[in-house]
Amino acid sequence: MNITLSIDEEVVKKVRKIAVDQDTTLTAMVREYLKTVADSDQAERRERIRKLNDTFRKYSGKMGPRTWTREDLYER
Repeated sequence: MNITLSIDEEVVKKVRKIAVDQDTTLTAMVREYLKTVADSDQAERRERIRKLNDTFRKYSGKMGPRTWTREDLYER
């Protein structure tokens, strides 16, 4: 997919010099950065889910047999 960005010309010049020093291109650097952001977000979500599951395991316990019915809950 192609996208168009508006970036200050001085910033582009500086980053292009950095890209040349790293034997890459500005486009490749942007592509890699965006991939890193996307991967990081997924990793953070997985970590939050893992922590939530750990909490559920830690604090959930046996409550004994159910002694009520659905009808009991809605009885008025």
